[in-house]
Amino acid sequence: MPSESADLTIRPAAAGDADQLAALFWAAREAAYPAMPRTIHTREEVGHWFREVLGLEPRTVPMPAERETWVAERNGDLVGYAVVDPRWLDSLYVRPDLTGTGIGGALLGLVKGLRPAGFGLWVFETNTRAQEFYRRHGLVVVRRTDGSDNEERAPDLEMAWPGTE
Repeated sequence: MPSESADLTIRPAAAGDADQLAALFWAAREAAYPAMPRTIHTREEVGHWFREVLGLEPRTVPMPAERETWVAERNGDLVGYAVVDPRWLDSLYVRPDLTGTGIGGALLGLVKGLRPAGFGLWVFETNTRAQEFYRRHGLVVVRRTDGSDNEERAPDLEMAWPGTE
């Protein structure tokens, strides 16, 4: 389901994208601090996770077989990505210097097309910018937690898109 909008191309991630995906994740998380807590994982662990997701290394933790990773490219540069499970948007990140340029919206539109029955996601309570982005795109808050179940131990919100079906 590749799509193009002006100079943006969205395609399935390839094995060779793993290092760029890890670098983008790291840059986005650092740029989002303090709205998002810093990741508890090292750069090496993040790289390993992406290599597992893309099938380059054996999986050390259970992952859904149906997990899909999509990348957004502009002029040949990786500028965003989405990791989608059967019922969850695991992650969606855009290169920090390009937030607000439509890349996140294009990726979220792809996810909606891939999951027409709907999906959920988690967002940190302090990440109000991401919450507003998801609300603008039709997601609603379905529950709040104290964060005791996430790695960062930070309060979060479960948001959901109800789907079109």
